[in-house]
Amino acid sequence: MTLLIDSIDETNELTTEQMLEVERLINFAADQLKIEEHSEVSITFVSNQKIQEINREYRAKDAPTDVISFAMEELGEGEIELVGANMPRVLGDIIISVPKAKEQAQEYGHSFMRELGFLAIHGFLHLLGYDHMTEEEEKEMFTLQKDILIEYGLTR
Repeated sequence: MTLLIDSIDETNELTTEQMLEVERLINFAADQLKIEEHSEVSITFVSNQKIQEINREYRAKDAPTDVISFAMEELGEGEIELVGANMPRVLGDIIISVPKAKEQAQEYGHSFMRELGFLAIHGFLHLLGYDHMTEEEEKEMFTLQKDILIEYGLTR
């Protein structure tokens, strides 16, 4: 299984290996969830300031957060679905705050890589339509992300 993953580290704080590990994890999850091959995802690693700007603009919350996802398959008001000839499935964008990931890894007592992986999977599941607005949705999504991380071997 191979997704087309476009990873960008705007902070220049991650190693190539850390970025590749996140990509391997997302591909593993895509394989587990039987996502079509060659589907596209972008992952951008940003500063707290940048994610706060995005959070303020798109979610009306003026504070830094750890991860934000923008699902491309959710149609906005007035948008129409494109049904095309062999177009790859574009899942969307995952934006992760590197400083928040470092802070939360320390707070939860696990590795920075575990936290990055957790945030990437959390964002990826949002792209696939999972959510945690209700207790039932939260249980389903959080169980799935925990199972994926355990099966991949990225444990606390």
